[in-house]
Amino acid sequence: MPTASNGSVSLYYDRAGEGDPVVFVPEAGLGGWLWGWQHAAVAGPHEAVVWDLRGTGRSDAPSGPSDLETLVADLEAVLADCDFRNAHLVGCGLGGVIALAAARTSSRVETLTLFGTAAQGEAFDLEPLFAPPDDPNALRQSLEAGFSADFLEAQPDVLEGIVDWRADGDADREGWEAQVAALEGFDATEWLVEVTQPTRVIHGGSDELVSPAAGETLARGLPRGEFEVLEGAGHLCFVERSRTVNDRLLGFLEAHIDDE
Repeated sequence: MPTASNGSVSLYYDRAGEGDPVVFVPEAGLGGWLWGWQHAAVAGPHEAVVWDLRGTGRSDAPSGPSDLETLVADLEAVLADCDFRNAHLVGCGLGGVIALAAARTSSRVETLTLFGTAAQGEAFDLEPLFAPPDDPNALRQSLEAGFSADFLEAQPDVLEGIVDWRADGDADREGWEAQVAALEGFDATEWLVEVTQPTRVIHGGSDELVSPAAGETLARGLPRGEFEVLEGAGHLCFVERSRTVNDRLLGFLEAHIDDE
C-alpha cells in the first residue's frame, strides 16, 4: 500500500497508468471513489493518482482541526513521494481549494482543473453532503445535495453503488469537521493573480453547495482561468456528466502537455 508521510501522518494514495501525472484531490470527507469515473479515462494516456485526505479512508486521522497549509503540505508530500516534478491537479470543493493554494506555492503544479470551487470559504455550504459512513439511509439521502434531481431519478443503481463506496471509504464526523475547518477564513481574492498556471473551472449549473456565480468569479480572477458551466448538473457534476467532463479534461491536458 503506497503511502506518503507529512511528519507523523501517513497519507494513502493509489497510482495507475503511465505518462504525465494527473493527481486528483477529493471533496471534504469523500473517499477515492469520487474520481472513479475520471480515473478510468485518465489512467490510460496518463498516470493517475488518487489520494485520501487526512481523516479519510486509509490515511491517518490525527485529532483536531486541519488548516489549509497542512493540507497543501500533505499534497506536496504525495507529489514528492511519487517523485513528480510536474503534475496536473484536479480538485473538487475543498480539494479544489487545496489544489489552488498548492499552485500558488509549489513548483510541481502544471495545470488546474477545479470543480465546484470558489475563492472564498464563505461560498461553501458542504454540510448537506456529509453523512455518517455507518448509516446507509443518511448516505443515500445526502446524495440529494450532490446530484441533480434528474440524475437521482435516472441512475438508481449508480447511487446504490455510491452508497456502498461511501460506507467503505468516507470520513466520519470528526474527520470531516477537521477537513472543512481549513475553509474557515479562506480568501484567495487578493492572491489569485499569483496563480499563473492554466486553469479550467467547471461548475454544475444546479450546484446547491457552491454557487456557479462563485465559480465564475474565481475563473475571472485567475490570469489564465476559463469557466465552463454544465447546465442542470449538481456539485458532483463530473460524475453526472462523466463523458463530457472526461472529454474536456483529456483535451485540456493534451493541449497543455503539447505546450510544454
